[in-house]
Amino acid sequence: MVLVVLTIVGGNPVHAKKLNTNVVKLKVAAPAPAISLFEKYVDEVYNTAQLAQTGLTETVFKKAMTGFINLKIANILPQASSIITVVDFDKPSREKRMWVVDLLSKELLIHTWVAHGSGSGTEMASYFSNTDDSHESSLGFYVTDNIYMGKHGRSLRLDGLDEGFNDLARAREIVVHAAPYVSQRVINKTGRIGCSWGCPAVSPKIAGKVINTIKGKTMLFINGSDSGYTSKYLNEDNISTDYLPSYIMTANRS
Repeated sequence: MVLVVLTIVGGNPVHAKKLNTNVVKLKVAAPAPAISLFEKYVDEVYNTAQLAQTGLTETVFKKAMTGFINLKIANILPQASSIITVVDFDKPSREKRMWVVDLLSKELLIHTWVAHGSGSGTEMASYFSNTDDSHESSLGFYVTDNIYMGKHGRSLRLDGLDEGFNDLARAREIVVHAAPYVSQRVINKTGRIGCSWGCPAVSPKIAGKVINTIKGKTMLFINGSDSGYTSKYLNEDNISTDYLPSYIMTANRS
């Protein structure tokens, strides 16, 4: 808080010893420009991209954005990066629960289905693990890496950044890949899409577009209900104007 002191002087100015001094203390909240700019930009992107209409909650989107800024601060993401991917495993698999957003153009680029691990549940993902052979999905923040040809065809490697929650993703071969069990046809037949062995698998019809859009050091955030999950990248106290991307600063000056 900033303390502003106003001094009101009364009495006869000739007799200094008889002056009556009344002090009025007004507490004025100190400005928080970085948080204000950040929250304004979150709202602006969320509304401009019409993310509410597609089922992404602003709470989850803000988590992803907080992590995005913290990854910039840690120099894990390139400063020019503006693409983020959000996966919300609090939603059933029959719903489209992956969003790829361009923060620079404030545009929703891709909205599609994504599978969770068979060990996490069937229709809903309720269990999460960082353990090899668990076939469970892992929560948290990832950075995409290179494309390679694997057993599922053209795939995208991921590096998990949350220690103890997803940092074994590379060793577990958790990647973005195409899977035939991710489709409207499967939903019509079973009421849900199929499950992976822990990978965020997508429909073959859109896998190429997803991989090409998010490859090469962009952020992917997987959200889910797990009371034990914590991440240093969700700390809003780190946010300052020194680390807000230039396009956020420019947008807020306009």
